[in-house]
Amino acid sequence: MHSLRKLTILSLFLLSLYSCAVGPDYRKPDVADITPADWHWKAAEPRDEIPKGEWWKVFSDPALDALESAAMAANQDLRAAVARVDEARSAARITQSRFFPEISLDPVVKRERTSGNLPTPVPFQIPVAHVDTFGFPFDLSYEVDLWGRVRRSFEAARARAGAGVSDYRSVLLTLGADVALNYFLVRALDEEIGVLEKSIQSREDTVRILNGRFQTGTIPEIDLALARRELASTRADLADTRRRRAEALHALSLLCGKPASDFRLSEGSLPPSPPDVPAGLPSSLLERRPDIAGAERALAARSAQIGVARAAYFPVLHLTGQVGYLSADVEKLFTDPSRVWSLGPSLSLPLFTAGRTAAEVKQAEAAFQELLAVYRQSVLNAFREVEDSLAQIALRNEESTAQAEALSAAELTVRLAKARYETGAVNYLEFLDADRSRLQQERKLAQLAGQHFAATVRLIKALGGGWEGGMKRE
Repeated sequence: MHSLRKLTILSLFLLSLYSCAVGPDYRKPDVADITPADWHWKAAEPRDEIPKGEWWKVFSDPALDALESAAMAANQDLRAAVARVDEARSAARITQSRFFPEISLDPVVKRERTSGNLPTPVPFQIPVAHVDTFGFPFDLSYEVDLWGRVRRSFEAARARAGAGVSDYRSVLLTLGADVALNYFLVRALDEEIGVLEKSIQSREDTVRILNGRFQTGTIPEIDLALARRELASTRADLADTRRRRAEALHALSLLCGKPASDFRLSEGSLPPSPPDVPAGLPSSLLERRPDIAGAERALAARSAQIGVARAAYFPVLHLTGQVGYLSADVEKLFTDPSRVWSLGPSLSLPLFTAGRTAAEVKQAEAAFQELLAVYRQSVLNAFREVEDSLAQIALRNEESTAQAEALSAAELTVRLAKARYETGAVNYLEFLDADRSRLQQERKLAQLAGQHFAATVRLIKALGGGWEGGMKRE
């Protein structure tokens, strides 16, 4: 009874120690001091697990939908990200296994011959012998987590697994955005190609007309030479634009996991207009950004590592034991007299480490401060990307409106210059300059249309995959 009381007291003491965990408990970081006045932010609450859905469908473009589906199914970077998630989760399960004792079965069947010339203080010879050994032992090993080293290790591993999931979601979001950006670049280049092809056809007609007039002697040869130069220059611009389209198409093929030589996308045009952006957006939308969530989870992992490092100051208690059967005769192996067992704790107490433990604690604390700065930087970067995208959308609208007016004026200038040239009031250079300006304005308008779509895609990415629930900033 007395022994039972002592065992109970010892068990309660160990349990009280087991409830302790050295090191700081993680607290979510506050970034109110770096949040813009019109964006209310609270303590980190990552919500990147909220499904983003097929956000690209807001553009109502079946060709884009098909490309996004192909990329999600075959992109190699995405497959690598999935493998990294599995790797991180497996690492967390490995760490979790340390909460439980490790039990192994180590059966032994051995026959040995002893030496007849062993060194011995006894003045007679030890005879040679043959010894059989049959064993069937179960071995047990268990670390009693008195100071929370195992618990903190599991906290860190679990947080790293969460960061791995966030990294996967970041790859997924980036992949979707990159496909959309390259697709709209291809479509903008298609618009440019159409403009250039129309200009080439017009200039071929002009060269044909001027050649006839030169043959009849009604115009000087320089007018024909200038027209031919402009036609060749436009053809060169068309070849360069087609080259850029091919490169953008090759980038799309890589994103979709297909060889560039087998990838095709027929020419088309941009959708009529990008989707409208809400008048204001809440900062809570940024919580869906996987990079912010990943940085916060990596920070939690680093916080737990401080506890792991501090636990090295304290003793480590191991319980080891063995139970099983041991016999020289296989027929008597599993009989009661052959039963063996042993149980005993072992304590390891660090006495002198030459400052290694203190340095490891400082290293863990410094790593935590580093990732805290990384997290705060990711929040600042998120605000910058959102504001950049909103500014681009607003100013691209203004720029496109002004560019459309410039194009209308350029077309009128071409008509007037042509009429003046036909009447002989001006030379061919004035008409040529006007037509060249008109072509530049028309190409610029096509480029701006593509850039407007690109800015909308970047805003969707900056908000973590859309703006559902958008409302005015408070």
